[in-house]
Amino acid sequence: MKKKVSLSQLKKYDVNQKILEALADAQSRSILFSIIKEGMTALELSEKYRIPLSSVYKKISDLEELTLVKVDKWVLSESGKKFKVYKSRISRAEISIRKPEPVITLSPN
Repeated sequence: MKKKVSLSQLKKYDVNQKILEALADAQSRSILFSIIKEGMTALELSEKYRIPLSSVYKKISDLEELTLVKVDKWVLSESGKKFKVYKSRISRAEISIRKPEPVITLSPN
């Protein structure tokens, strides 16, 4: 007898669903599309969008897990601290709502 998977369990493992959720989140979207042309550090993103730094790191971690963001390079501050510069892996996202599932088309950056 097959065990039925609940919708919440299915969403947990559905990459398309996770990408949709990331793109639906205003902060994640702001971060993702602000680093298309030029990379930024988490601190720069935090200051630019007035998002708490801890939230920026969480959003970036989620976007990295979905391979939507990459570490472009490392920079050294004047005090000698290393910072990651993040860059978007996509330049455009298109979502088509069709039955039974939405279709997501991502254009590489």
